[in-house]
Amino acid sequence: TFLSFFLFFQFVIVVVDDENGEVQGNLIMAANLTSPKEIAFLMKNGSGIVSVGMKKEDLDRLNLTVPEMVDDEDSSAPTFTITVDAKSGTSTGVSASDRAMTVLTLSFLEAKPDDFKRPGHVLLLKYRDGGVLRRAGHTEASVDLMILAGLL
Repeated sequence: TFLSFFLFFQFVIVVVDDENGEVQGNLIMAANLTSPKEIAFLMKNGSGIVSVGMKKEDLDRLNLTVPEMVDDEDSSAPTFTITVDAKSGTSTGVSASDRAMTVLTLSFLEAKPDDFKRPGHVLLLKYRDGGVLRRAGHTEASVDLMILAGLL
């Protein structure tokens, strides 16, 4: 598909939310295709915050939720979890290279909870099952696009 082609060649997509509220755009790309070059682009041209939308089962598998995390499925607000850095292949976690390694490590199916240190510099957001049909948010839009592209 065009979407798969677009993401495979590491293009960044801009996702804009509903015109009825505060209009915001997010720059998104496939986590498993991330490199320091793309993260540097996101940091320079975005807010500087790098976040990853993740399904509940992946957050649970990697033990990346916090016990007191409120799971308000009816809320229109994003569900923030924690920040992490990859333990291997990173130094302080601040650089584009370190953040790219963290994002890539999060995308590995063989990743384990011990592969991450907390707190870190990459923010994790919980995707709501049902995607944009459940919550019209950037997190859901980005994960839905990756599913449609066959990357998740």
